[in-house]
Amino acid sequence: MSKSENAPIEKVVRPIQKFIQQEKSGGLVLGISVVLALILANSPWHHEYHHFFEHRLGFQFDGKTYLDFSIHHWINDGLMSIFFFVVGLELKRELVAGELSNPRKALLPIVAAIGGMLVPALIYLTLNSDREVQSGWGIPMATDIAFALGVLYLLGERIPMSLKIFLTALAIVDDLGAVLVIALFYTSDISITNLSIGFLFLLAMYIGNKMGVRSVLYYALLGIGGVWMAFLLSGVHATIASVLAAFTIPADVKIKENIFIARIKKHLDQFALADSNDKIPTLTNSQLHVLEQVLIDTNHAIPPLQRLEHVMHPFVTFLILPVFAIANAGVPFLDIDPQQIFSNNVAIGVALGLLIGKVVGVVGFTWMFVKLKVAPFPNGMNMRNLIGLGLLASIGFTMSLFISQLAFVEEIYRVQAKIGIFGASTIGGILGYFVLNLQHKTKD
Repeated sequence: MSKSENAPIEKVVRPIQKFIQQEKSGGLVLGISVVLALILANSPWHHEYHHFFEHRLGFQFDGKTYLDFSIHHWINDGLMSIFFFVVGLELKRELVAGELSNPRKALLPIVAAIGGMLVPALIYLTLNSDREVQSGWGIPMATDIAFALGVLYLLGERIPMSLKIFLTALAIVDDLGAVLVIALFYTSDISITNLSIGFLFLLAMYIGNKMGVRSVLYYALLGIGGVWMAFLLSGVHATIASVLAAFTIPADVKIKENIFIARIKKHLDQFALADSNDKIPTLTNSQLHVLEQVLIDTNHAIPPLQRLEHVMHPFVTFLILPVFAIANAGVPFLDIDPQQIFSNNVAIGVALGLLIGKVVGVVGFTWMFVKLKVAPFPNGMNMRNLIGLGLLASIGFTMSLFISQLAFVEEIYRVQAKIGIFGASTIGGILGYFVLNLQHKTKD
């Protein structure tokens, strides 16, 4: 082991890296963030907690203020746009070369996701026919992929990989459904001019893709400075711009795998023959030149889409989602009047939509298509662990909270929705864990 690998900083960094690489870590950090938000919202500092997110940030130029939004707004429309960008990257990867690229394999999780969106929405609307609260029907449609997979990965190798793939594909399709719902039903007055400008920037990104532009900087400048900004000013939710921009990122490699292997072997031979500084811990110019060529060929062998996804995923998982949770999950239970919470059916509609609707939709639609012999169960799946997956799909936390901010203007309705989300997600996650764990013990 080299001296640098024994450096004191490595003793700090290595455990953090190991933690980040574990599949269940994202759900754990998100859960801690939720608990922290609830503690702050019910602590002696609850006024400071809520007031902090009301502070405004903007830009001044020539005496005029631009993009003057609250911190809460910047988190939900700015930071969460990065989250949706990564969702778009994951969705495109799945469509190009993942589980959703094979129509036969993709059919069952797609059907399960559709059922898991339709039934919760119907349950909510059945319980909330009053026009004032009808707009909350999109809240119980969502599945939180980080939490759901986090619970699933707590079971470790006891769960067949086919179930993990099925739930991942289901959650990604569910995310796409949520994006479409936001775009079509939770959009304010639209500025056609700004929207047109946004689509022109999207066209420029698409043309760049087709012309072979692989520079991440090119797509970042057009995506953030053009598409996102134009959509933000157009009235269409800025997170939609992120998903559309993600679909323009190249998903192909510049050099094929066999060519890459041959080039790397050639570079290794050149590096071995290059002049070296045996007694000095630096590289010679010839060694640096070889390593630069290795780096260039490596970048050419990795699709920009996967490179971006790989780099941004930890940032989203361990920073953006926890910040979103801290900003949105704080419910002041001490100030809540139970009669006010249950003065309508928002909380119960969201809770039953998630806990009952998700399970009935996911399990019912999947079972129906299997019985009709349209698609078979994945290897290792049966009705019991399908019910367990349906319960995990009822964890709607992140996306449900996000939609609740769009659906309601009245704070009391948002609080009611959050209570429904917390209750259903907690019960669904616990029951899902025990059902899947019991399934494993029964098989043993």
